[in-house]
Amino acid sequence: MQASVGGRLARPEGPAKVRGTAQYVADLRVPGAWVGGVVRTHLPRGLVRGFEFAPDFDWSRVVCAGPADVPGANVVAMILEDEPLLAAHEFEHWYEPLLLVAAPDEATLGAALRAVRPVLEPREPVLDPRQSERVFKRITISKGEALAELARAALVLENEYETGTQEQMYIEPQGVLAFPPDERGVVTVHGSLQCPYYVHKALVRALGLPAERVRVIQAATGGGFGGKEDYPSILACQAAVLACKAGRPVRLIHERHEDLAATPKRHPSIVRHRTAVDRDGRLLAMHIEVLFDGGAYTTLSPVVLSRGCIHAAGPYKCEHVLIEGRAVATNHVPYGAFRGFGAPQTCFAIERQMDAIAAKLGIQPLELRRRNMLRVGDATATGQVLRTSVGAEPVMERIVARTAFDAHDWRAPRTGRVRRGRGFSFFFHGAGFTGAGEQMLKARISVELTREGRALVRSASTEFGQGTLTMFQAIAGDALGASPQDIELAPADTFEAPNSGPTVASRTCMIVGGLLARSCRELTARFEGPGSFRERARAFVERGGDARIEATYHSPAGLEWDDERYRGDAYPAYGWAADVAEVEVDLDTFEVRVIKLTSAVDCGKAIQPQMVAGQFEGGTLQAVGFAHLEVVTNANGRVQQDRMATCIIPTTLDAPQFETELVEVPFEHGPFGAKGIGEMPMDGGAPAVLSAIEDALGVHVKRIPATAEHLMELWLAAHPEERL
Repeated sequence: MQASVGGRLARPEGPAKVRGTAQYVADLRVPGAWVGGVVRTHLPRGLVRGFEFAPDFDWSRVVCAGPADVPGANVVAMILEDEPLLAAHEFEHWYEPLLLVAAPDEATLGAALRAVRPVLEPREPVLDPRQSERVFKRITISKGEALAELARAALVLENEYETGTQEQMYIEPQGVLAFPPDERGVVTVHGSLQCPYYVHKALVRALGLPAERVRVIQAATGGGFGGKEDYPSILACQAAVLACKAGRPVRLIHERHEDLAATPKRHPSIVRHRTAVDRDGRLLAMHIEVLFDGGAYTTLSPVVLSRGCIHAAGPYKCEHVLIEGRAVATNHVPYGAFRGFGAPQTCFAIERQMDAIAAKLGIQPLELRRRNMLRVGDATATGQVLRTSVGAEPVMERIVARTAFDAHDWRAPRTGRVRRGRGFSFFFHGAGFTGAGEQMLKARISVELTREGRALVRSASTEFGQGTLTMFQAIAGDALGASPQDIELAPADTFEAPNSGPTVASRTCMIVGGLLARSCRELTARFEGPGSFRERARAFVERGGDARIEATYHSPAGLEWDDERYRGDAYPAYGWAADVAEVEVDLDTFEVRVIKLTSAVDCGKAIQPQMVAGQFEGGTLQAVGFAHLEVVTNANGRVQQDRMATCIIPTTLDAPQFETELVEVPFEHGPFGAKGIGEMPMDGGAPAVLSAIEDALGVHVKRIPATAEHLMELWLAAHPEERL
């Protein structure tokens, strides 16, 4: 039988999506269901003094729910419970929810929302993270004596780098459908979401119900990119509160404007680097200060900061490192999860700093990285000694062979009105939860044989376009010695699937997939013998064999992590990659066109090579948008780009030619050697594009997005003779 791992399977969910029969939230037609909406603030900070209800509207036609109508705790259960489900007295950001409304149809709902006006008393907002005195999280990573080494170093480079926010722009907006308690007292929510058990936890808290009386089912989900990790918990609780009060199902789906205005986006960052080097470019000491704007409430900021700080020193060897990180509160809409989870911000800064060092010392950028890159036996900033699956050298060899970038005359003078440049980035990304996170989570899956002789896999890991189902089918099939058609995949339903943990953090393949492979091997060992898989499985079930196995994840032996000191093994394994970007910059318009982007990627083992390449290219295109196209700004705390006409992301016309080389340096604890790569492409694209822009223009760009206006400012500052 031909192996599925390393091959190419048809996607199990593909036919329904192609035929248009996949059931997204908006497709779930339930007789008697009402529609819900939210009354929100229109200031960044203040007090709620009440509401004015239009007397000419028939309020008996709708149901309203305020903070007092929340059956349990009026909080959103995330890392901390500092965010109210509905603001009762104080509010902390523009578009904060105040009141919920349900109506029998869209027209009535729209009329009701227009007929209520919140009475708000403004307070002075804090909108600059540098001025915030409220800190969500502080992190210090210390290795060696960085400050002392910097003080006595002969050559120190200091720069500050900024990254803007970024909108996930998933295809399908946020949406849920909530049902009131059934005859068993169970509240059920169907949703467009990534993490069923996160939503389950939030519902239990807000509804004041025991866990067994709350059910969460993932509907077909049109994209996430992290944006459907945290926010669906808010939306599900709001819809469930309305459903319970109205006594009927309630559908709560954002239209695009509300989605863009009110949902979390990528954390903006300010990262300051002080780096000591010798004349050969060897890194002697680093002091890195990381500041993330967390917005109004904690949401996921502590763990976003954690991953950002751990990756802040890059994939480089340095004996003396001090990283000081803060995530602070402002009166912006809360920031949350986005693919990369803090690492793209700090990877951008370290790669731009490496280019600054290369320019200062006259060392070719790739060669500078090669001299400093981590190798087997080296220790990261947290003191983690790299012993296995270290793909740095193979990745570097492959990118050189493919692009010959080490011979590129970087920052040589360019001529003409359209300047062409090439840029380089080198990066790694930890797979799985940080530190002891996976051990504490204890992800679970189950596999059971059916009477038809098939294997039924139950997992709460979700499919939202990235290929989870196909990957699980391949892993389970090969581990069982079965064909893909022998594998059934249960829905992501908290009544049907054990808690496999959230579908985030580059963990689904390596952590949950590894658990699946182990379980399948243990199960198939129970009924080894002649005949096809189905024949053996049917016979085993018929004779009453133990045909079900449920497994719990345990971290590989030998990993140690000190969460207070941020020391030790931050991740079981890292993916490694390098990007080479080629751009053209028009000196008349300062428009940037990314022509080609070549990547070399160590994924451990490509379970489905075409999907891995597609994942990497899709994520890299998002990183290209992050680099120079995607502008998201705030005015007095309000998102300005709140329409698809103004919130720009790359289209197919903006996509460069992609060439992706897969490098396989197996990780022994991953399924068939695989590691996670979902987030990694977000880390390298932006610094590679900015490096190429610098190569074309000869100016060091320190912030993204590098808009045409900003590039023109830098160019004219360097070439005052060209001012009109």
